[in-house]
Amino acid sequence: MTLSRRQLLSNAALATAGIVAPTVITRPAGAAEFTYKFGGSLPAEHPMMIRCVEAFKKIKDESGGRLDITAYPNSVLGQDTAMMSQAVSGAMQMYQMSVDILAQRSPEAAIFGVGFAFKDNDQIWGAMDGELGKFVRDLSEKVGLFCIDKCFDHGFRQITTRTKPIEKPDDLKGFKIRLPVAPAFIELFKHLGASPAAINFGEVYSALQTGVVDGQENPLILIDTAKLYEVQKYCSMTNHLWVGLHVSFNNQAWRKLPADLQALAYRHLSQAALTERADWQVMDKNEIKHLTEKGLAFNTPDTKPFQDALRKSGFYPDMKKKLGDRAWALLEKAVGPLV
Repeated sequence: MTLSRRQLLSNAALATAGIVAPTVITRPAGAAEFTYKFGGSLPAEHPMMIRCVEAFKKIKDESGGRLDITAYPNSVLGQDTAMMSQAVSGAMQMYQMSVDILAQRSPEAAIFGVGFAFKDNDQIWGAMDGELGKFVRDLSEKVGLFCIDKCFDHGFRQITTRTKPIEKPDDLKGFKIRLPVAPAFIELFKHLGASPAAINFGEVYSALQTGVVDGQENPLILIDTAKLYEVQKYCSMTNHLWVGLHVSFNNQAWRKLPADLQALAYRHLSQAALTERADWQVMDKNEIKHLTEKGLAFNTPDTKPFQDALRKSGFYPDMKKKLGDRAWALLEKAVGPLV
C-alpha cells in the first residue's frame, strides 16, 4: 500500500504541529531492504546536498536500516541529462531534479524559466508551494519522477563575466554565455541578443577557463562553491531567473517503498527542504562579501529595461504560446500580468 499525496501532507502537518511524535522503526540487524542512489550535479558543499545527507542518515537510523540512501554529488554518476535518463529508466532510484532540466522532457515545466517574472522570495514560495508548483510536480510524475512536494531553494540567478559587467540589455548583444540545457533559458537570452551555449554544469568551469564562453549565470552560492570566481571578474545582480530543486524518486522506486518508509522519507526530506531554504537566505546575504573578497566586482542593473526589451522582442507572448494557457494563467496568478 502506498500513501496518497493528500495523506502524506496530512501526516507531515500533524508531525509539524507536534501531534504525532517521530516513530523509530526497528527491525533485526541485516542488509537494507531498499538501497537507493541519489544522484546530483551539485557540489557536496551545497546546502541542498548537506541537508539531504543529514535526512538520509535520519531515514536510515529511524527505519532500522531498512532504507539506505547514498548521495552522489558533483555529477559523479553523469551529467544532468544522463542522470535524469537513469532516474526515469530506474537505473538510478533518486535524482536531484531542477525544474529547468525537467523542461527537456516536459516543455510546460519551463514556466519557471520565464525571465524577470518573479520579483522576490514571497512570490516564489507562494507559487512553488501552491498551484504552480503542483502543476510542475504533476508534469514530473508523468515523465516518470515522483517529487517530494517541498522544494529546495537554488536561488535567483546572476550573470558573471570575464570581460565586462552587464548594465543594460545591449551589453548582452553577441555575448557568449553558458546556459544549462534548458530551452526556456536559451530562448530568454536569445531574445536579449546573446549567443548562448548549452553546456552541462560539470563542464562550466573548463568552458570559462578556456574561453569557450565569456560568461555564465547561476546563483551566488553555486558561483562560490563551484569556484567560478577563479575564472570570472564581474557579477551582475540581474535576478533574471529563479530555480528550485526537488528530491525526486523514480516512480516505481517510490511505489515499491512500504507506506511507513514513504512517510518517513517524506517527513525528513520535507523538513530538509524547509531547513535548506532558511540556510540559503543566510548564506545568500553573506555571499556578496565573500565573493568580493575573492575578486568578483559587483553591480546591480535596473531590471526594467530588460523586461521592456523582452516585451518588445515578443518573448513573453512567445512563451505564453509555447507553454500553454494553463501554465501561463498559473504564472500570472502568482506574479501579475506579463503581456
